[in-house]
Order: sequence, then C-alpha cells, then structure tokens
Amino acid sequence: MFDVVGILHWLGPFVLVGVFLIIFAECALLIGLVLPGDPTLFTAGLLAATGAISADLATVAIVVATAAVLGNIGGYWIGVKVGPALFERPSARFLHKGQLQKVEKFFEKYGPLAIVLARFLPLARTLITAVAGMARMDPKRYFVYSTIGGIAWAAGMTLLGGLLGQIPWVAANVDTMLLGMTLAIITISVVPIIRETVKRRRKKNANAPETIEA
Repeated sequence: MFDVVGILHWLGPFVLVGVFLIIFAECALLIGLVLPGDPTLFTAGLLAATGAISADLATVAIVVATAAVLGNIGGYWIGVKVGPALFERPSARFLHKGQLQKVEKFFEKYGPLAIVLARFLPLARTLITAVAGMARMDPKRYFVYSTIGGIAWAAGMTLLGGLLGQIPWVAANVDTMLLGMTLAIITISVVPIIRETVKRRRKKNANAPETIEA
C-alpha cells in the first residue's frame, strides 16, 4: 500500500524529518495503525547504509529511536487524558469500568514485558501506549520499559536494514525483502491471537455442561 522506498527518496533532504514523524505517529497516534513503521525503519537503514539517502546510518538510528521513545510517552499521556471519558460513557458496551479494571490488573502483572514486546508487533505498539495510560500504569515504570523497547525496536530494525543492505542481492531487491518482512510480521502478529482464541474455545468447551440423552 505504501511505496516506502519512493517516499524516502521523495523526502530528499527532509528524509530524517519524515522518518521521525512516521515513527512518532505510529507510536503515539491512532493513525499509526495504517503507517508502515517496520518497513520504514528497515528501508531507511538499508538506504542509509548504501548511501541512497542524505543521512548516515547512525544518525537515522538515533532519530528513529528518539521518535519511538517520544511517541511512546505521547501515546501514554493521550491515554491518561482520553481514557476516563471513554470508559465512563453510560452507553459504552465494550469500554466500561470492568474492562478497565482488567486492563489495570494485566499491567500490574505483565506490564514491563508487555510494553517491551509490544514494540515489535504492528498494531500492538500503537494501541498499548494509550492503553497503558488509560490503565494508569505507573509512569516511571512505563517510561523506563517503553524506552528500552522503543530503542530496541527502532534502532534495531534500522541497523538490521543497514546490515542486510550491505548484501548486494538485498540492496537490489528491496521490494522483495519488504514483502517477505511484512508477511513475517503479519504472521508473528496473528499467530498469538489465533492461539489464544483456540485456547479460550477449548476451555469453554471443556467447562460446558454435558447434555444427557433421554
């Protein structure tokens, strides 16, 4: 849907600003649900390593890591401000106080791990920042682990693109690499959801009362 290579080339001397805004928005704002975060990081690293854009690899890694960390912080405070209004609506069916209490318990138990791992999952990294704010996860705790996860994801993906960009075949087949990476990311994101759904159905069937035939 997005021609990441074309976008980065089109940005020209403003490529760092463009990459910063894309990564910040994906981490902080709901429009990040449709932004190509992983492909942008990977491609920016690859193009920087091969000299195809006007920015060196180290600078790109620093810029995107900063954008991710600031985006995580921004998304958290958006959740803090917007969350109460969403969960206190009288007409709310799914976003009610009972659900919020479940989310709060989840972050009490799995908060640090969830915050770090969510950085590497599309959709999750956009949503979990606001959800952590809605659940009033301890700010200091959140900022520490979101910083770790943000740097690991943003800088890691960029440096991976730069490393693989040194391979001639990869540099000559960017679109193929992005397609493969996108499919891998989708698979990684969907498999846990399917597994959890199957687990819940099995548990529900196991707890269902047996019918007695007459």
